[in-house]
Amino acid sequence: MSVSIILAQKGNDVVTVTSQSTLADAVEVLAARKIGAVVVVDKGETVCGILSERDIVRRIAEAGTEALQGTVSNCMTSNVVSCDTSETIDGLMEKMTAGRFRHLPVIEGGKLVGLISIGDVVKRKIEQAERDADEMKRYIAG
Repeated sequence: MSVSIILAQKGNDVVTVTSQSTLADAVEVLAARKIGAVVVVDKGETVCGILSERDIVRRIAEAGTEALQGTVSNCMTSNVVSCDTSETIDGLMEKMTAGRFRHLPVIEGGKLVGLISIGDVVKRKIEQAERDADEMKRYIAG
Protein backbone atom coordinates (compact mmCIF):
# COMPACT_ATOMS: atom_id res chain seq x y z
CA MET A 1 0.00 0.00 0.00
CA SER A 2 1.30 3.44 -0.89
CA VAL A 3 1.11 6.81 0.79
CA SER A 4 -1.31 8.02 -1.91
CA ILE A 5 -3.80 5.32 -0.91
CA ILE A 6 -3.46 6.16 2.78
CA LEU A 7 -4.06 9.86 2.07
CA ALA A 8 -7.04 9.03 -0.15
CA GLN A 9 -8.59 7.21 2.82
CA LYS A 10 -7.65 9.58 5.65
CA GLY A 11 -7.54 12.92 3.85
CA ASN A 12 -4.92 15.57 3.27
CA ASP A 13 -5.61 17.83 6.25
CA VAL A 14 -2.35 18.97 7.86
CA VAL A 15 -2.17 21.23 10.89
CA THR A 16 0.60 23.80 10.52
CA VAL A 17 2.17 26.63 12.49
CA THR A 18 4.84 29.14 11.54
CA SER A 19 8.33 29.17 12.97
CA GLN A 20 7.54 32.51 14.62
CA SER A 21 4.51 31.17 16.51
CA THR A 22 5.09 30.90 20.23
CA LEU A 23 5.61 27.47 21.69
CA ALA A 24 2.58 28.14 23.93
CA ASP A 25 0.42 28.73 20.86
CA ALA A 26 1.67 25.51 19.28
CA VAL A 27 0.92 23.60 22.48
CA GLU A 28 -2.64 24.96 22.41
CA VAL A 29 -3.04 23.76 18.81
CA LEU A 30 -1.74 20.29 19.68
CA ALA A 31 -4.10 20.03 22.65
CA ALA A 32 -7.14 21.40 20.82
CA ARG A 33 -6.67 19.10 17.82
CA LYS A 34 -5.57 16.11 19.96
CA ILE A 35 -2.51 15.51 17.81
CA GLY A 36 1.14 14.79 18.53
CA ALA A 37 2.88 17.02 16.00
CA VAL A 38 2.46 20.02 13.72
CA VAL A 39 4.31 20.84 10.55
CA VAL A 40 6.16 24.16 10.60
CA VAL A 41 5.87 26.22 7.43
CA ASP A 42 7.35 29.51 6.30
CA LYS A 43 5.52 32.36 4.60
CA GLY A 44 5.58 30.56 1.27
CA GLU A 45 4.04 27.45 2.83
CA THR A 46 7.32 25.59 2.42
CA VAL A 47 8.04 23.03 5.13
CA CYS A 48 10.85 24.30 7.34
CA GLY A 49 10.39 22.04 10.36
CA ILE A 50 8.24 19.76 12.43
CA LEU A 51 7.31 20.20 16.08
CA SER A 52 6.39 17.19 18.17
CA GLU A 53 5.39 16.67 21.76
CA ARG A 54 8.85 15.19 22.35
CA ASP A 55 10.51 18.37 21.06
CA ILE A 56 8.45 20.44 23.48
CA VAL A 57 9.19 18.21 26.46
CA ARG A 58 12.93 18.35 25.73
CA ARG A 59 12.86 22.15 25.41
CA ILE A 60 10.97 22.59 28.69
CA ALA A 61 13.39 20.20 30.41
CA GLU A 62 16.30 22.39 29.17
CA ALA A 63 14.86 25.87 29.71
CA GLY A 64 11.92 25.49 32.06
CA THR A 65 8.40 26.68 31.43
CA GLU A 66 9.74 30.03 30.19
CA ALA A 67 10.49 28.15 26.96
CA LEU A 68 6.78 28.32 26.18
CA GLN A 69 7.16 32.05 25.52
CA GLY A 70 9.85 31.40 22.92
CA THR A 71 9.24 30.71 19.27
CA VAL A 72 8.65 27.39 17.59
CA SER A 73 11.92 27.92 15.70
CA ASN A 74 13.81 27.45 18.99
CA CYS A 75 12.29 24.02 19.51
CA MET A 76 11.35 22.44 16.19
CA THR A 77 13.24 19.79 14.32
CA SER A 78 14.50 21.60 11.25
CA ASN A 79 16.09 18.63 9.49
CA VAL A 80 12.75 17.20 8.37
CA VAL A 81 12.57 13.73 6.93
CA SER A 82 9.62 13.49 4.56
CA CYS A 83 8.11 11.10 2.07
CA ASP A 84 6.21 11.33 -1.20
CA THR A 85 2.95 9.76 -2.29
CA SER A 86 4.60 6.81 -4.06
CA GLU A 87 6.33 5.42 -0.98
CA THR A 88 5.14 2.17 0.58
CA ILE A 89 4.17 1.35 4.14
CA ASP A 90 7.32 -0.71 4.54
CA GLY A 91 9.42 2.25 3.39
CA LEU A 92 7.65 4.51 5.87
CA MET A 93 8.27 2.05 8.68
CA GLU A 94 11.97 1.95 7.84
CA LYS A 95 12.24 5.75 7.88
CA MET A 96 10.28 6.09 11.12
CA THR A 97 12.25 3.35 12.86
CA ALA A 98 15.64 4.62 11.69
CA GLY A 99 14.85 8.22 12.66
CA ARG A 100 12.89 7.34 15.81
CA PHE A 101 10.00 9.62 14.94
CA ARG A 102 6.26 9.18 14.56
CA HIS A 103 5.26 11.67 11.87
CA LEU A 104 6.28 12.14 8.24
CA PRO A 105 5.19 15.11 6.14
CA VAL A 106 4.20 14.11 2.62
CA ILE A 107 5.71 16.42 0.03
CA GLU A 108 5.04 16.40 -3.72
CA GLY A 109 6.58 18.95 -6.04
CA GLY A 110 7.85 20.96 -3.09
CA LYS A 111 4.33 21.28 -1.64
CA LEU A 112 3.00 19.82 1.60
CA VAL A 113 0.17 17.44 0.66
CA GLY A 114 -0.34 15.40 3.81
CA LEU A 115 1.02 13.97 7.03
CA ILE A 116 1.45 10.28 7.86
CA SER A 117 1.61 9.18 11.49
CA ILE A 118 2.80 5.92 12.98
CA GLY A 119 -0.87 5.24 13.79
CA ASP A 120 -1.73 5.43 10.09
CA VAL A 121 1.04 2.96 9.29
CA VAL A 122 0.14 0.51 12.07
CA LYS A 123 -3.54 0.60 11.10
CA ARG A 124 -2.73 -0.30 7.49
CA LYS A 125 -0.25 -3.02 8.52
CA ILE A 126 -2.92 -4.63 10.71
CA GLU A 127 -5.45 -4.46 7.86
CA GLN A 128 -2.87 -6.04 5.53
CA ALA A 129 -2.12 -8.85 8.03
CA GLU A 130 -5.84 -9.56 8.41
CA ARG A 131 -6.30 -9.72 4.63
CA ASP A 132 -3.31 -12.05 4.31
CA ALA A 133 -4.69 -14.32 7.06
CA ASP A 134 -8.11 -14.45 5.38
CA GLU A 135 -6.52 -15.34 2.05
CA MET A 136 -4.47 -18.10 3.68
CA LYS A 137 -7.60 -19.51 5.36
CA ARG A 138 -9.46 -19.53 2.02
CA TYR A 139 -6.49 -21.19 0.34
CA ILE A 140 -6.26 -23.91 2.97
CA ALA A 141 -10.03 -24.48 3.00
CA GLY A 142 -10.25 -24.54 -0.80
